[in-house]
Amino acid sequence: MRGRSKLKTGTDSPSNFCGQTRREFIGNIAGGFASLALTGLLSTDGFLDSQAIASDGVTPYQNPLAPKVSHFNSKAKHVIFLFMYGGPSHVDIFDYKPKLFELNDKTVQVKTKGRGGERSQGRIVGPKWEFKQYGASGQWVSGLFPYVATCVDDIAFIKSMTADSPLHGSAMLMMNAGRVLSGHPSLGSWVNYGLGSENENLPGYVVMLDRTGGPISGAKNWSSGYMPAVYQGTVFRSEGTPVLNLERPGDISQNEQRKLLDYLRDFNTTHLSKHTDNTDLAARISSYELAFKMQSAAPEAVNLDSEPEHIKELYGLNEKATEEYGTKCLLARRLVERGVRFIQLYSGGAHNDANWDAHGDIQRNHNKHAKATDKPIAGLLKDLKQRGLLEETLVVWGGEFGRQPTAEYAEGTGRDHNSYGFTMWMAGGGVKGGISVGETDELGSTAVTDPFHVRHLHATILHQLGIDPNQLTYFHSGLEQKLVGVEGAEPIWQVIS
Repeated sequence: MRGRSKLKTGTDSPSNFCGQTRREFIGNIAGGFASLALTGLLSTDGFLDSQAIASDGVTPYQNPLAPKVSHFNSKAKHVIFLFMYGGPSHVDIFDYKPKLFELNDKTVQVKTKGRGGERSQGRIVGPKWEFKQYGASGQWVSGLFPYVATCVDDIAFIKSMTADSPLHGSAMLMMNAGRVLSGHPSLGSWVNYGLGSENENLPGYVVMLDRTGGPISGAKNWSSGYMPAVYQGTVFRSEGTPVLNLERPGDISQNEQRKLLDYLRDFNTTHLSKHTDNTDLAARISSYELAFKMQSAAPEAVNLDSEPEHIKELYGLNEKATEEYGTKCLLARRLVERGVRFIQLYSGGAHNDANWDAHGDIQRNHNKHAKATDKPIAGLLKDLKQRGLLEETLVVWGGEFGRQPTAEYAEGTGRDHNSYGFTMWMAGGGVKGGISVGETDELGSTAVTDPFHVRHLHATILHQLGIDPNQLTYFHSGLEQKLVGVEGAEPIWQVIS
């Protein structure tokens, strides 16, 4: 699986249409149905009835998102990434450290590094929630997640995650794209590029944000980077119109729009046949067609009226605190059923306590966000399992980093960022349930046993989808680029069944 990123060698044709240049014509038509906002799945049929022929006169235009053969048999077909933006505190949720209770409010010697820099000592903040063991596997979970606690026998906890940055912006890019610098393709883009999609009417890569707004760095977190735009994520809304600017203009019928698209398709593909390296134009063609099909498919996918009441209750749709994230989780299940490959759901959007970034009061912050997500996440796991979908759907939970065992300030219970050791978990998709791998030290400050980098997490996700993470490459800037970096990375074999 290898792509080639080339410089454009041609320019738009100067020929006119109704007194307009080709560039002006395309620009005006695009405003009618917002194609540029919808860079997602290229359908495997429909507009390909009239294929463009490459400059060699033989090779047909290739659908950039046609299904591709995986490197080996996959355990998972879909990924749902539950992103807890801001950095949830592992020592308050899943990483039980009895020593923290004993040392509460005492100053100890411990090296930490966060947004405030490096420190050699700090005041311990003991967890404010009781931990208990759950399931046949006896996994430790705090009172913050009583619903997820009932699912631990399906979960593999990775308690020794590490990242390269303790700062939100760069850490978010690291978790989403494998680098601390912007400009690289996101995980979902690599999945779309590597596998394509069997979905004909919806994007292969969907992102749903918190109602308070998007995370720091915004669209860079679901960008396709130096890959063609066709691989980037499409933002869905959990209420109202699912995709902005998708609706057909009121003064044009469906048949009229179809005729216009057909004409534009022929116009574009003729031009593309002479400039086969123009990936932007190829992405634009796919955008037009997907936009047309999504006008009916997207509203149906997000319409929850057909869901029975007991399912809505399972996800917490009938409770104010859980309604928003529960809706996103239920939509994720519906999108999986409709063949969407990669779905990312954000909890937390704006700054400060609107996300998991608990610098001031850990109790107030985490009570709020755990309450909003615990029941919906457990509902998603149970619903996928009862439908036989968990086996083929890899669910990933975590944030960009964890939090420190010490207080950030002289007073209060807030914790600073911690990228030296934190917890994430996976469920379904061929992952072992009821296990924990890796350990942090007795204070939860640093990974000490089997430390795993974000690259290992990405390698595990790709592996479960049937992709060799060290063989999936894209040629750019003179290098065979990889999500897992030029040095490569192995999956976390301990969690793979």
